[in-house]
Amino acid sequence: MLCFAHLFAQNEEAERKSMIRNETQRYSKMINYNVNPNTLNYDLKYQRLDLDLDPAQYFISGTVTSHFVPNQNITSIYFDFSNVLTVSEVKYHGTNLAFTQLPTKEVKIDFPAALSSATLDSLSIKYSGTPDTIGSAGDAFTISTQSGTPVLYTLSEPYGAQEWFPTKQSMNDKIEKVDIRITTPAQYNVASNGKLFSETMVAGNKKLTFWQTNYPIPAYLVALGITNYTKINDTMGIPPFPFVNYVYPSTANNNTAMANINWTKNIMNTFEEFFGPYPYRNEKYGHMQFGWGGGMEHSTMSSMGSFGKGIIAHELAHQWFGDKVTCGAWNDIWLNEGFATYGEHLANEKLLMTNTEFMNYLQSQMDYITQSSGGSVYVADGNLGNTNAVFDSRLSYSKGGYVLRMMKWILGDSAFYQALKEYHSRPNLAYNYVRTDDLKNSLLQSTGKDFSEFFNDWIYGQGYPSYQIKWNQTADKIIRFKVGQTQSHSSGSFFEMPLPIKVTGTGGEIAYLVLNNDSNNQSFAEALTFNVASVQFNYENQIITKGSTVTKDTSILSINDTAINEIRIYPNPAKDQLSVAGITKDESYEIFSLDGKWVKSGILSSKKSIGVNALPKGVYLLKIAEKNLKFIKE
Repeated sequence: MLCFAHLFAQNEEAERKSMIRNETQRYSKMINYNVNPNTLNYDLKYQRLDLDLDPAQYFISGTVTSHFVPNQNITSIYFDFSNVLTVSEVKYHGTNLAFTQLPTKEVKIDFPAALSSATLDSLSIKYSGTPDTIGSAGDAFTISTQSGTPVLYTLSEPYGAQEWFPTKQSMNDKIEKVDIRITTPAQYNVASNGKLFSETMVAGNKKLTFWQTNYPIPAYLVALGITNYTKINDTMGIPPFPFVNYVYPSTANNNTAMANINWTKNIMNTFEEFFGPYPYRNEKYGHMQFGWGGGMEHSTMSSMGSFGKGIIAHELAHQWFGDKVTCGAWNDIWLNEGFATYGEHLANEKLLMTNTEFMNYLQSQMDYITQSSGGSVYVADGNLGNTNAVFDSRLSYSKGGYVLRMMKWILGDSAFYQALKEYHSRPNLAYNYVRTDDLKNSLLQSTGKDFSEFFNDWIYGQGYPSYQIKWNQTADKIIRFKVGQTQSHSSGSFFEMPLPIKVTGTGGEIAYLVLNNDSNNQSFAEALTFNVASVQFNYENQIITKGSTVTKDTSILSINDTAINEIRIYPNPAKDQLSVAGITKDESYEIFSLDGKWVKSGILSSKKSIGVNALPKGVYLLKIAEKNLKFIKE
């Protein structure tokens, strides 16, 4: 039951995010829903939101000040903004500017003279009104009650930020700093991104709450919650940083919920071990409770509808993947959601489940992924107006997460996790927007492995493979295999994958083999030292497959002996030892770095393995028996 509970938590978030209705015409200003071409001529540096809000009233008023740098001389500027809220004034250096609110949900502001390129400038937009209740607006800005007390909360992903403040929604320009200054009736507390700088009583029995974040942030991750929150201030991590939770009073009295919130410290430690340091250590991490199901990964403070451990892990993983590095187009939403789902994998594997339970969890994920024969992880342009397709729980979440597990199988644990740490830390990617090609290029740089074919199959392509594996063993204990493959979808090409095989001997001996399957009906042979009792494929659910079979078959004993004489190296990547199969006598070998420098040489004896522990991490060339074999040292 535990594995299904975690799958439900993930689906709950996906369903929450996909509730936003299809509004193609309403967002026609956006090119493929990723970029508004009217906002390409400036870089948005800073926004200050000075807003007056009462969770008992569906109304917003205030002023948003924006600092920007034109990247060309401009005579006007556009902001994405609701056409339902009313702009009353635009101030520029103390003077009023002419502006026009457009039905395309933009405000166009005209300057009296051209602004110079590359010069920091600013303006303020004063507005008020009742936010739209249709489609994304009704999801983006919400008032409700909890235990009879009014509550207000926001959730702007993917297209809703413009429904409650003027900003820039295009997936190409993060805001470098945001001040969030909210005036509310004094009895309420305000939760938001970044650090809490002050809470000050002001006239009219009101309170001004000031939060500030100094990490680059997409507009859709700016968020707030307002109600009579119970504030819980704690620390987490080594060295410690603030752990801040704003929860409903009823939740503060719920022992199970509070124990799970405290468990966040454990999963934070695990994620820091495998993903690297928490990306917002200079500010905080925490949760603010809201009324939607599931959760939302608002930077530094996830909005939570419930406090199950699965959803806590999912939203926390987003802080690295989705918040620090953010998909640069909604087509690539798997870079957010697949990684966060993999965070659930990691929490289950390391903290929450026994190995048997974890295998059952993976099987339930695989069953869910393969319940339909098609569908790609990458979201086609034609589906970007349909948020059910963008936030597809089966594809963007489950399959995206499982693709990462398969990459871990290909690379090995050490190289995989090191590659993830390097991916979100690269200077051109950290706190920036990323695309699938950025991940692919980063993996190549980290590991030397080109994942182009893999991504073509598993991210851009559709479906999954089924394998027909036949095996038998000869009298001299050589085990032979013949591997056939079929694809679930008519558009699918051959899935090139290393296949995980577990061989068990009649005396309980165990051998783990990897069959590098790169063509259909391919033959393999491996020398063993024991008689085989059984063969198990995909023994730890390493790869996505369905309907695969393993059969002992005497017909494959006639396979040509050249299969075993083929020289192969494994594991690849290698950590301590590089084994060489297909060598029948002592052979001299040399190892070179990819730039041609000699690294090591020797004689490969009957042990058939070469010690590589002392080699620095990188890609090398092994020259042996007139063969040049590339391998990765992790």
